[in-house]
Amino acid sequence: MSLEALNERVKTDLSYLAFGGAAWVQPKNHSEGHVYDVVIIGGGQSGLAAAFGLLRERISNILVIDENREGLEGPWETYARMVTLRTPKHLTSVDLGIPSLTFRSWWEAQFGPQGWEEVDKIPRGDWMNYLRWYRQVLGLPVINEVKLKLIEPAEDGIHRLHIDGAGAPSERLLARKVVLATGIQGGGEWHVPSFIADNLPGHLYAHTSEMIDFEALKGKKIGILGGGASAFDNANFALSQGVAEAHVFVRREKLPSVNPIRQMESSGMIERFHVLTDAEKYAAISHFFKYNQPPTNDTFERAAAWPGFELHLGAPWLDVEREGEGVTVTTPQGRFTFDFLIVSTGLLSDPGLRPELRLIESHIARWGDVYEAPAEVASPLLDAHPYLSPGFALTSRDAEGEYLLHGLFVFNYSALASCGLSASAISGTKNAVPKLVSRVADQLFLDDRDAILKSFFDYNEAEFVSEWSKPAASDELEPKI
Repeated sequence: MSLEALNERVKTDLSYLAFGGAAWVQPKNHSEGHVYDVVIIGGGQSGLAAAFGLLRERISNILVIDENREGLEGPWETYARMVTLRTPKHLTSVDLGIPSLTFRSWWEAQFGPQGWEEVDKIPRGDWMNYLRWYRQVLGLPVINEVKLKLIEPAEDGIHRLHIDGAGAPSERLLARKVVLATGIQGGGEWHVPSFIADNLPGHLYAHTSEMIDFEALKGKKIGILGGGASAFDNANFALSQGVAEAHVFVRREKLPSVNPIRQMESSGMIERFHVLTDAEKYAAISHFFKYNQPPTNDTFERAAAWPGFELHLGAPWLDVEREGEGVTVTTPQGRFTFDFLIVSTGLLSDPGLRPELRLIESHIARWGDVYEAPAEVASPLLDAHPYLSPGFALTSRDAEGEYLLHGLFVFNYSALASCGLSASAISGTKNAVPKLVSRVADQLFLDDRDAILKSFFDYNEAEFVSEWSKPAASDELEPKI
């Protein structure tokens, strides 16, 4: 099968499911212009899947915006530096249960069934190519190079989205519902410890989420802080680009070996996390944070195979200071000098860190507002996460916020505490997107229920038109003698 044949198969499969039927949401009028029923912020895998899910629900007055150039959405060809995905290849995701839309179908259309059998893990670049094809074959309504600057709640349940960028059709969009499908960093910000940020000029270090000029680092010696998978991805990538030495520093005495995601993928934890109590959710995610995600065996072995690789265990960074043209790092094992540092210290999730939410973030409920965790599992990092409904809707700290936040949905990594491994995690996409879409559709329906019910009760269009359905003449109603 060729890609052209697969494209036709997708169209046929969707036609059998009556995809693209007439929309049921009634259009809204506004003096400032067109009102979208849903605007999705982010055109990566989560945003594309959410758009497809909404279209399947016959909610078609939607738009997806992404700040990146077309084909560069998400991390896959920007700051992601792993060779392959870490997710097992057999797990499905953005296809939402349509076999012809799976990565496997896309792959086999090019390389055949035997080619699929030969795949161990999905190559990172091929995953991005698959997402590009997915967007194209479904004809999803995405506009690139448009950045959300601010969400301004307006009257009648409509939000003004202040936008900017080369692809922006205007200075603002109007939307009844907004889905923040903004990826792993979209619920807060990447974290650089203050002792690094406050002591070093920006040209001497970078977080793993940033674009790094590895060409300028050829032949240089770099230090990497962090023991998660990303640290080893960056070490391998740096060495493959000609860096002379890459030293990875980990505060633990030994690398973690357990990946709780693998258990979640097989135990029902991903699919049914939303039915747990708050106490159970909190304990589960607190446990999750303790393990983090270790490097895969092949990732570690790939990095460790380079002669310039060195691992330092039990070696947290205690201090950093500029020394000449380089940096000196102090650890319990001694002092080390590098030409450049890479910081792989993860991210912080907190709505207060997002500039686009500055008008409303004070109303957004966090986990620390609604649940007091036992000391043995309490986590300030977890407490700062937004407290979401099972359908990813923001909830409020106060009565005023209930109105202001209505229609806002968080479908990024900060949903982890409330909804489990879901948004921006390939493992969770298949189950998370239908929950999100269902709740968005429910809100649209309930917002318009008076008009919808009136239309239902007023409905009087004849469908059965036989003579047996005509009113009987008055004489026919009289008893015959």
